[in-house]
Amino acid sequence: MKSKFKYLKKIKILFFRFSWISSFVAIILYAFPSCEGFVKIEPPIDELVTETVFTNDENATATARGIYLKLIESSVFTTGASSITFLGGMSADELIDFEGINNLGFYHNELNAENDKVNSNWQLLYETIYRVNAMLEGLSNSTGITPEVKDLLEGESKCIRAFCYFYLVNLWGDVPLITKTDYEMNRLASRKPVSEIYELILSDLKQAQELLPEDYAHADGERIRVNEGTATALLARVYLYLKDWINAEEQASRVIENPKYALTEDLNNVFLKNSVETIWQLKQTVGHTQDGNIFILIDSPKFTALSESLMTTFELGDKRKTNWIGNFSNDIGTWNYPFKYKVKTEPDPEKATEYFMVMRLAEQYLIRAEARVQQGNISGAQEDLNIIRYRAGLSNTLALTPEELLTVIYHERQVELFAEWGHRWLDLKRINLSNEVLGPLKSSWGPTDVLWPIPQSELDNNPNLFQNSGY
Repeated sequence: MKSKFKYLKKIKILFFRFSWISSFVAIILYAFPSCEGFVKIEPPIDELVTETVFTNDENATATARGIYLKLIESSVFTTGASSITFLGGMSADELIDFEGINNLGFYHNELNAENDKVNSNWQLLYETIYRVNAMLEGLSNSTGITPEVKDLLEGESKCIRAFCYFYLVNLWGDVPLITKTDYEMNRLASRKPVSEIYELILSDLKQAQELLPEDYAHADGERIRVNEGTATALLARVYLYLKDWINAEEQASRVIENPKYALTEDLNNVFLKNSVETIWQLKQTVGHTQDGNIFILIDSPKFTALSESLMTTFELGDKRKTNWIGNFSNDIGTWNYPFKYKVKTEPDPEKATEYFMVMRLAEQYLIRAEARVQQGNISGAQEDLNIIRYRAGLSNTLALTPEELLTVIYHERQVELFAEWGHRWLDLKRINLSNEVLGPLKSSWGPTDVLWPIPQSELDNNPNLFQNSGY
C-alpha cells in the first residue's frame, strides 16, 4: 500500500474560501478508495500544486475521478432530500411535503435567504466549479500529461462546469461567473447577466464536444463519466432554453442518431446501470440510489410523496403510471411515490443494479419535438412525440396545430421526466406557466418565487452581491 501510493503524500489539497463558499474542499482520489480516497494538507490558497498532481496521466486522472466522487457525495446531485430533484419537485407541483419545517419553504414557495438547503446547493455547485477550474489550470500548466489525456480531462471538466452553471443560472438567475481559482478576484465577484453565463456554457460545451470521446472507454465501458454524447445532449437542452430552435434540433438529432443510444422497450429497464438509454449516470458508493432510498415508501411518508395533481395528469393506459409510480397503503392512508428506481436499500456497491441517472435519451426526443414545432415541422414533431408515447403504451397524438402540439409536448415532459432533476420546475419557468399552474395550488405564490434567494451568508461576505427580487 505505502509503496504503491507513496506519491499521495505529495498531493496537496486546498483550503479555500470564496465569499460564497466557506467550506473545506478536497480533491478526491477516487481511484484509490481503500485509502479513503483523499489526503488533507495545509494551505496555501488558490492553486493545486501542479508539480505533483499534474506530473503524469495517472495522477491527473485520479484527481478527475475525485471530482466525480464529490458529485456522487454532493447533496445537490444525488443525496435525497437536499437534491435538485427533490427540492425542484417540491417547488413545483410534483411532490408533497411530509418532513415539515425543513422543506416548507420550497413546498409553499416561502423561501428566505437563511434557508440552509438553498445555501448548500449554491455552495456545492460553486465548489464543483472551483474543482473544475483548478483542474483546468493544472492541465494548462502541465507538461507531463499526454495530449490525449489532457484533452479528455479538459473536455470532462468543461462539460461538468457547464452542467453546474446551467443549474445555477436557472435556479438563481444572474450569478457570479467564476473561471479561475484566484481568491481575491473570486471573493468580490459580482453577479453577471444570464446571457453572459450562457455564453460560457455554450463555449464550454462546444469545446467539450471536440475534446471528448464518443465512447465510454475512459470509464471502463460504463456510462459514468461524461463523453461527447453528454456534451451534445446538454447543448441541445441549453439551445432549447435559449429558444435557438435550429441548433436545439441539430444537437438533439446528433444524440438520437447515435447508435450508442436507444430507448429501452421496457420502462423498468431505463434506470438500470449502463442502460442503452443512458447518456450519463453517476455510480454511487452503495448499492442503491439516494432517490430510491428516499422516495420508495415502506411506511407512512416521512419526507415526501407524489402530488395528486401529478397523478391526475397521466392518460388512461400510460405505462409510466403503472411502471414508474409505486403505491403504499396502511391503516392511516394511501400514498403514491416515484418508482423509477426499484431498490430502496442495498449497502453493497458490488450488488448495485441501478446507477443514478443524470441525462437520458428520451429527453432528446422531447427537445427535438419542441424545436421542430417552433420551426413549423408539424409531422417531424408528431413523429418524435409518438415514439415516446408508443413506448408508454399510448396511441399517436391527435394534436395538429402548433399550439396543440406544444401543449402535448409540455404534458409529455411532465409525465416522462417527473422526479428527475427539477425538469418540471424549470419547464414551468421557461414556458411562462409558473404563475398559471402554481398560483392556484400555493396560497403564498408570487411571481418572484420563480428564482431562489441568494443565500444571506453570501450577501454578508460579498458587498458586490445583491438579492433577488421578492426576498
